[in-house]
Amino acid sequence: MGIIIALLIFGLIVTVHEFGHFICAKLSGIKVLEFSVGMGPKLLQKQFGETKYSLRLIPCGGFCSMEGEDSSEADPRGFRNAKLWKRMIVLVSGAVMNFILGFIMIVVMVCMFTQIPTTKISGILNDDGSKTYYAQSYHTGLRHGDEIIEMDGTSIYSILDINYMFATTKLDSHDIVVKRDGEKVKLKNVVFHDDNSGDVVDFGLETAKKTPLPVLECSCDVFKSMSHIVGMSLKQLITGKVSKDDVSGPIGIVTEISETTSQAESAGDAVFNLVYLTALITINLGIFNLLPIPGLDGGRLIFCFIELIRRKPVKPEHEGYVHLAGMALLFGVMILVTINDIIHIFSH
Repeated sequence: MGIIIALLIFGLIVTVHEFGHFICAKLSGIKVLEFSVGMGPKLLQKQFGETKYSLRLIPCGGFCSMEGEDSSEADPRGFRNAKLWKRMIVLVSGAVMNFILGFIMIVVMVCMFTQIPTTKISGILNDDGSKTYYAQSYHTGLRHGDEIIEMDGTSIYSILDINYMFATTKLDSHDIVVKRDGEKVKLKNVVFHDDNSGDVVDFGLETAKKTPLPVLECSCDVFKSMSHIVGMSLKQLITGKVSKDDVSGPIGIVTEISETTSQAESAGDAVFNLVYLTALITINLGIFNLLPIPGLDGGRLIFCFIELIRRKPVKPEHEGYVHLAGMALLFGVMILVTINDIIHIFSH
């Protein structure tokens, strides 16, 4: 059951991405040949006007096929014959739809909170009788009412960023920037440690009532956090700070979603975890697709910018060779990641 849910979620994310291309192509007057939900053999197909709509067997993908994507054909409504700004909008629209889906999922997730978390310190662990603080963060500079806005040079937008920093950094102390009484205050070498329990987190955070405005504000902050974390993860991957063993492909993602569903203690927890993972994956996909890698939407956008500068397009066959090489490289990486996912499955 968990695998089926995972496949449906993955299919939803890809279909939403392709729907962005589809709707913007239609609005731009570009001829769409086929819009498919799913991949592989066709289960259903219906022609409406000039476009075929199909449902395919494998529910973890989809595509939007436009006239003249890889060649300047005679059809004036072909993709490459459309105005440059229209092509750029069509290319970026898939990622935009991923971001919209991610934000909707985050709003749903935040609405499931009993109270809305902030990044403002509401309490620091101490013995109320003697006022002896167990919290090392208090002894090293943190105070009640401080709003954490930066940690070790990394911007903090929500509690998600705080959790990420504690989970991924192994430093004994941290350089913190807080907002105190309306002003930014830099705190050097802040140590987080509860001397009583031994836990790292030795402070509490203020919460807000679950009303529309705080929900919207928190959702925006969490969206920025997720986008920020995805960006940092990609940077760490490129710089070698993240091991290749920590990278997952479609099989790894489906396995993770399936395990998250089956291991949840309650139905509510399962739904929350699925919403969280859906938001994180769709934002990840949106950002990854905008990277300037040949074969991806970002790679195609690079050629649009080249055309904008040169005042004339690159020859379709030359651009096609570049994208073909990029797709071959991505396909090779996908094979390696898939092998890594399979090894992880059998090793566990």
